[in-house]
Amino acid sequence: MPELDSLGTMRHTASHVLAQAVKRLWPEAKLAIGPATKDGFYYDVDLDYKLTPDDFPKIEKEMRRIVKADYPLVRSTKAREDAIRYAEANGEPYKAELIRDLPADAEISFYTQGDFTDLCAGPHLASTGGVKAFKVLSIAGAYWRGSEKNKMLQRVYATAYDSQEELDAYLTRMEEAKKRDHRKIGQQLELFTILDEGPGFPFFLPNGMVLRNELENFWREIHARNGYREIKTPIMLNEELWHRSGHWDHYKDNMYTTVIDEKAYALKPMNCPGSILVYKQKPHSYKEFPIRLAELGLVHRHENSGNLHGLMRVRCFTQDDAHIFLTPDQITDEVTNVIRLIDSVYRIFGFKYHVELSTRPEDSMGTDEQWEAATNGLRRALELNRMDYVVNEGDGAFYGPKIDFHLEDCIGRTWQCGTIQLDFQMPERFDLEYTGSDGQKHRPVMIHRVLLGSVERFIGILTEHQAGAYSAWLAPVQVRILPISEKHLAYGGEVADALSEQGIRVVLDDSNEKFGKKLREAIPLKSPYILIVGDSEAEEHTVTVRDRSTGEQKKMTVPAFSAMLSEEIASRRI
Repeated sequence: MPELDSLGTMRHTASHVLAQAVKRLWPEAKLAIGPATKDGFYYDVDLDYKLTPDDFPKIEKEMRRIVKADYPLVRSTKAREDAIRYAEANGEPYKAELIRDLPADAEISFYTQGDFTDLCAGPHLASTGGVKAFKVLSIAGAYWRGSEKNKMLQRVYATAYDSQEELDAYLTRMEEAKKRDHRKIGQQLELFTILDEGPGFPFFLPNGMVLRNELENFWREIHARNGYREIKTPIMLNEELWHRSGHWDHYKDNMYTTVIDEKAYALKPMNCPGSILVYKQKPHSYKEFPIRLAELGLVHRHENSGNLHGLMRVRCFTQDDAHIFLTPDQITDEVTNVIRLIDSVYRIFGFKYHVELSTRPEDSMGTDEQWEAATNGLRRALELNRMDYVVNEGDGAFYGPKIDFHLEDCIGRTWQCGTIQLDFQMPERFDLEYTGSDGQKHRPVMIHRVLLGSVERFIGILTEHQAGAYSAWLAPVQVRILPISEKHLAYGGEVADALSEQGIRVVLDDSNEKFGKKLREAIPLKSPYILIVGDSEAEEHTVTVRDRSTGEQKKMTVPAFSAMLSEEIASRRI
């Protein structure tokens, strides 16, 4: 039986209330699954009638009737074959399919509430009256069992809380999240687009490339400063390599493959085998260690179309990877170095974070001894650095345990970005060696780590965190110059030229629109500064500076403004 906390149990019960309400309103609906989630719950239904937000009040009204009725939830069991017959007799083919996948000797549990019975392992509240404040939120398509080969179902999303106050607070956060949706802001600021010609494959537009290049330049700078050497490896390598690395056995369903010269190749889903091949190009001595190889590597992974989401979930992305080769006695010090590097980067962007230690998954490579040594190495580094962490059992990579860094944005959402993975498996599978101080050959240890996680996803997270109001050093357009009228255009051009010569990114509004409209259109574009130029500014060789962060306006000379902004950009202030 799955473990749920009290809120999860209430939401799980609420999902059954939702399903019962849908069946009452549309008796022909066929039910699939309805689990509790981190932020609420959902139920997948097969229904010819297309649900819309206009139906949500009807569903909620029926749910309230069910809650008010306070039906007891009564558990019963059936043998597997009896359970299949029961599901089929009640017109629930999806339930019957789920039951067929269970062991022949399994005892199948059902929960009944009033006139409604559902296949479920539980747990649940004692009665429907325990469901408190709830809200139906949205509708989306979802392939049955996540496979595009199966039928598209309707997924009804909802949430429930213990009080109306908690629900209202959540709904307020969600409204704020809608305003900050990176897909909407990305279109508004002309950063990126995703086209029908390539679902899950983002196109970066000129403004987006400015932002991206600034991030990547920053990435290169901090890596050079911390002893990393940058490499670039091919995006496609032959199948044999992926067998050797273990990805073919553990990850092939997520890989894109092709045939070249009658040999199988795969687009890389991860950068590590390429870094290993770079390491193998020459012999190494312990005196070189740790060897830090960094790569902004483009990887491709197959995602079901229903899981794609802007820049957050795509089919190709650039991992800001590094692979560190070291001796076993360097593990604690090197993991500490990476922890401190990740911490320094997140502070620059204003992110708080929490840490998880993810342990051995069921589908893994290596011996118990290797996994114990690797897990203890990561745990020791966390404890020596006095870092609070929680253990995430079974969520490690197939080749080793990992430390995951979960960013918290300004409205309290968390995003897994940075990771440190300790790996004894790849060095063994690729027969990696170094010459030790004893003159003998030894096996190195390997650390896989990312800071941003994925450049694309980090841009999405940062966009929502800052609501598109990027820090000056990242902003695609740092200054917009608005001449009050056409006669001030020449002076505006002089100001633009002076700032451009200092490396500041400037746009001069040379349209024929009235000044009020120019200002109204400029403000939503979120440039850090708007400069207004009119008669007095042209005469005094000044500009009126409108600061995005405060909305205040003040006059400054062009050299003074340029110096102020250049210092702000150079310091990478938040």
